[in-house]
Amino acid sequence: MTERKTSVFENGLIWFGAGVSLAEILTGVSLAPLGFEKGLAAIIVGHVIGCVLLFLAGVIGGKSGCSAMETSKMSFGQKGSVWFAILNVLQLVGWTAIMIYDGALAATGILSTGRWIWCLVIGGLIILWIAIGITNLGKVNVVAMTALFILTLILCKVIFFDGGAVSTGMDDVMSFGAAVELSVAMPLSWLPLISDYTREAKEPVKSSAVSALVYGLVSCWMYVIGMGAAIFTGESDIAQIMLKAGLGIAGLLIIVFSTVTTTFLDAYSAGISSETIVSKWKGNHVAIVVTILGTIAAIVYPMDNITDFLYLIGSVFAPMIAVQIADFFFLKEDRKEEGLDVWNLGIWVIGFILYRYLMNVDIPVGNTLPDMVITVILCLIVGQVRKAGKK
Repeated sequence: MTERKTSVFENGLIWFGAGVSLAEILTGVSLAPLGFEKGLAAIIVGHVIGCVLLFLAGVIGGKSGCSAMETSKMSFGQKGSVWFAILNVLQLVGWTAIMIYDGALAATGILSTGRWIWCLVIGGLIILWIAIGITNLGKVNVVAMTALFILTLILCKVIFFDGGAVSTGMDDVMSFGAAVELSVAMPLSWLPLISDYTREAKEPVKSSAVSALVYGLVSCWMYVIGMGAAIFTGESDIAQIMLKAGLGIAGLLIIVFSTVTTTFLDAYSAGISSETIVSKWKGNHVAIVVTILGTIAAIVYPMDNITDFLYLIGSVFAPMIAVQIADFFFLKEDRKEEGLDVWNLGIWVIGFILYRYLMNVDIPVGNTLPDMVITVILCLIVGQVRKAGKK
């Protein structure tokens, strides 16, 4: 029996769901001090950088037919990929908990029944999405995404046409470079996941391009909603904006389903990554366990500020994908059969340290792009030296 592959359209739907996210909206709120024009410019620049990288990561997985963490074997060897798989699973457990927490908190703001109840509802729906499976979500996603699209249009009208006076922003509170970096951070957080979906694609390059483009446009949209909410209405609580606009049930649907469609991808990819750590584990089973752990964590722990978490993800995975881009597209290397590639792991460590250092330097394009460019160049130099040494 031939394994079913996902279409370009289905991949686009998956990443539309990833983009419609409370995390994006809440991060957009933090850009409000720049004012609308500068904030919008930072959002666009950051997403262009992040989504180009997202596309390249998707192509690697799509062309090789490997999951995200399996592709890391091509640069870091068998044992090296286990290290990144562990880090990826940990960050995805964190994301699952954060998303469920944010969704439950916002839902409680509309229908006050206690945050823990909404954590259980959202967690249960995510498990249902996992049970349906990535290749069978086509029709379900069409219905969910159509509803979300209509409801987010309503939300935009409320914020941009029914809001009050426009704030001019406070330029001294946040630099443009810091705003760009926060905009890069979201697509960057998906880099170690996208191959889990493009590997199933009928047309890997087209699916990667559409996935990155759709996600980038929708994510920008969500950022602008968050930033616009803070600037145009003076309100940073999306639940309160929805209530004031009379979007009770509709607002609740936006919150719950946007959380489910995004967090499903985190939990599912955690399961796929776990197979790199222990080959006997079943991805779907681990994804359910991750959802349960995330639900419990969302009930128990407060998770209101995720900025440091985003920067940590960037510092780990930006240099990782930089090494993979250099190996796959330029050096044409495949180190899957090696145990551990010490050279590339060393380059990753340098890239990680460089990223953390650049966080203290105000660069107009943020610190992800210069970190990755330097890491790629370093990888290419070392790669040429290694090839010369083999002759």
